Amino acid sequence: MQPIPLAASYTATLVVTEAHSAAALGSGNLPVLGTPAMAALMEQAAMQAIAPFLTPEAESSVGISLQIAHNRATAIGDTITATAAVTHTDGRRIDFAVTAQDSSGAVIGEGTHTRFIVDVQKFMARIGK
Repeated sequence: MQPIPLAASYTATLVVTEAHSAAALGSGNLPVLGTPAMAALMEQAAMQAIAPFLTPEAESSVGISLQIAHNRATAIGDTITATAAVTHTDGRRIDFAVTAQDSSGAVIGEGTHTRFIVDVQKFMARIGK
């Protein structure tokens, strides 16, 4: 693992489909972006923000904490972005600020996320036991 610089960031994009809706994900019954889909996009952005600093195939990261607010509904068909920026590192623990915006630029969600860098072989060996 290379040192991960503060403010390393990544922005992930998603076109909202029925599959991402609260109704489809079971987190509500309306045809709007479901919070689990927004959360997954935030985690994806965080994972990608630090991926260039990890040893390919030997290291990965796992999410260990996510505190978010989903502040605004988003319609099916809209495009959203989620940005994750590193705010703190402590060894293998990496903290992020995460935000999500709709296509108009309105913030639809925000919060914090923490990931932990793992050795893939050791991690998967523990899971297999």
